[in-house]
Amino acid sequence: MARTLINAPSTAQRGEVIEIRTTIAHPMETGFRPGSDGRTLPRDIIRRVSCRYNGELVFSAELFSAVAANPYLAFHTVATESGTLVLRWEGDKGFSHTETISLRVNG
Repeated sequence: MARTLINAPSTAQRGEVIEIRTTIAHPMETGFRPGSDGRTLPRDIIRRVSCRYNGELVFSAELFSAVAANPYLAFHTVATESGTLVLRWEGDKGFSHTETISLRVNG
């Protein structure tokens, strides 16, 4: 299980633009760097990040080996109705992690 930090409002006004900020603990090994034995370390990166708001895709990104370890992402969406935001990270070696947060929309 990966360690994540998600910063998002738990409540918002209908029509308000909200910011979601997230980071995930991951080494993001490029596959180009030599290890202590001189052999190239195998690639191990997060390749995709997505966020669904009540099932609708509101953000997605493809990541590449140039992204730093413990990647930080911030994006915006419009609060339309109460529900859930599901963030998903997918990567090499079968890596997959999902976090769900709730959003209550007023007005």
